[in-house]
Parts: sequence; structure tokens; C-alpha cells
Amino acid sequence: MSTIQMVDLQTQYKKIKDEVDRAVINVLESSAFINGKPVGEFASALAQFLGVKHVIPCANGTDALQIALMSLDLQPGDEVITPSFTYVATTEVVALLRLKPVFVEVDPRTFCMDPERLEAAITPKTKAIVPVHLYGHAAPMKEILEIAAKHNLPVIEDTAQAMGADYIFPDGTKAKAGTMGTVGCTSFFPSKNLGCYGDGGAMFTNDDALAEKLRMIANHGQKVRYYHDMVGCNSRLDTVQAAVLNIKLRHLEEYNAARIAAADTYDKLFSTQESIVVPYRAAYTRHVFHQYTLQLEGIDRDKMVDYLAAKGIPSMIYYPVPAHRQKMFDAFGGSGYELPVTDWLTNRVISLPMHSELTFETQKYIADAVIEFAKQS
Repeated sequence: MSTIQMVDLQTQYKKIKDEVDRAVINVLESSAFINGKPVGEFASALAQFLGVKHVIPCANGTDALQIALMSLDLQPGDEVITPSFTYVATTEVVALLRLKPVFVEVDPRTFCMDPERLEAAITPKTKAIVPVHLYGHAAPMKEILEIAAKHNLPVIEDTAQAMGADYIFPDGTKAKAGTMGTVGCTSFFPSKNLGCYGDGGAMFTNDDALAEKLRMIANHGQKVRYYHDMVGCNSRLDTVQAAVLNIKLRHLEEYNAARIAAADTYDKLFSTQESIVVPYRAAYTRHVFHQYTLQLEGIDRDKMVDYLAAKGIPSMIYYPVPAHRQKMFDAFGGSGYELPVTDWLTNRVISLPMHSELTFETQKYIADAVIEFAKQS
């Protein structure tokens, strides 16, 4: 058996090598390395895929979140509600802009923002909500959007881990994750479901005026060159990465289908193990499995990590320290939060290899090792 990877980008690349190499060479020959034609082509293609009016590419997913917040004209001290159980970028940009992150609890099954806890956290200082579609599972957007509308609050969706995930409203209407709020944000980090070969990100919105503002902020606050109407930054998706993404976007549904099939296989392999809780899939979404994350009951997770590593099986813990327990948020009262579900999850979750190139043989080997250790515990 070949070396097991958490994400096998090399095998994926080999399958599209001719397409990618040709696209990259075309960029090199054009020498249009910044704002070349593939950037606009990718933005248009992604907008069509998502069913959204505007896609604004940028340099990375963290920039996307920061620019989205900057577009809302928030003031220092304004409160922004986010889950604590997320990658630090979601919450880091809030603090970077001198806003106050307010951490709320997540649902123990979906790992996404708990709407009841969200509403309880809203104060007169609350100015925005940032739900996270974690691990590929969509947040409960119907409830979140209703709460946001009730309190007249913008919603910035962190879609970095759920590109292509569907949300299904009670009336059967479908929408892609990231297209339901005020602004959707994503990352094209290489390991993402739609990843480039470097850094990249994007924002999406159906609001024409907001789209123009997002473009301006990402381009030094200018609409006309050398005329700067607002404070902005320099955040661009380079042409080479856009060329790669143009190719990979054509395969995204195929990649997501492969991830879902791999998750189905894992689910079956673990179906008889009471101490291993497989990922929950709410009826309102199509989970696209950026991660395949188990919850362990009565099992020493750290020893399992070591046990798997000894068998050549990588695993990851996303995330061992939630945002409210990070030192960087002490000044925002992070240590004063009581989020028992979040703390409970950080001690029990473990993610197994998940990507579009997994074989049954590899998954069986992984699952057998996990079960073998679980039985010894």
C-alpha cells in the first residue's frame, strides 16, 4: 500500500496534469501574472456554479473574511458573534479590526453554530454574525437568517470548508453554502475541496453596491486607479492560481461526490462500534466532507493518534484549543466563557484521512486500525 496522506493532492494532480500544465504554461507565456484573463473567467464560472451574482477573488480566505467585515463599516468595540469551535482565522480578523469577538456554542452533532445560543448572545452592541460551515457541513442557515433579520444584522458566512455544499430550505429550495447571507467567504488553500496550488480566496454576494465596495477594499480602496475613496488593502488572486482553479472547478462536483462516497464507506466500516460516533448529516444539507471527523467515547485520543501513526496512518485534531481558550483572546474576555459543548468536542474529535482519491483498501486499513485500538481501550 502506498503512503497514506490526509489529503492526496499529488494523485489528484496527476489525473488533471495535462489540463493544469497547459493552463499554467498559457499564463507564463502571456506574462499576465496579475489580473490576467483567467481571474475574470474563474470569477464568472464560480458565480455561475454558486448561483450568485458576484464573486470577488482575493489573496486568501483570511483576507476574504477581513475585507467582508471592513465592508460593513463597523466601529471599534462593535460585537461580532462567531463560534469558538473553528479555525482561528474566523475570529482573528474580528480582533484585528479592533472589533469584539463574542463566542457562542455549537451543536454537538453538526459542530456548527447553535441558533438558540446565537440569539441569547445578541446585545445592542452586536453588529454582525459569522456562522461557519464546519468540516463540510452547512450551518443551520434558516434559523440564523431569521434571527439576523429579526435584529437587522448582516451575516458573513465562513465557507472555507464547505465549497459546493447544498443547503435545503423547508420548502425544498436549495442554495449553495456561502450564498445565503450578506457575504460569503472562502479559502482556496490547497487542501480545500476546491483548492489551488498556493493561496487564494474569494467573497460572494448578491448585493451590487456591496460587491463594488468589496472590490474596492481589496484593491487599495480604489475604483479608478490612483483615486482612493476608502481605506483598503492589497488582496489579489494571482493569475496562475486562477488558471488552476478554473480547471479544478470543473471537477468539483466529482471531487465532492468522491468525498461523500468515502464518508459512506467509513460510516459502514464503523457502524458496529458504539464507542465511535461517525459524522452526523442533518437532513437540511448535503455534507461535502472537507474533514471526516469522529467523536470518541471512552477512548484515549492522544494514544490513538500515536497508535495510528505507528501504522503509517495520519490523523488530525481540528481543533485542540478552541478560540475562547486561546491566549490571543484573553484581552477580549475569552477565558471567561463557559462553552461546555465546545470544550467537550475539543477533547473527543479526531479526523481521519479524507480526500477524493481514497480507495476502499486504504479506508479498510484505516478503519481496522481505529477499531482495533478502540477495542483495546
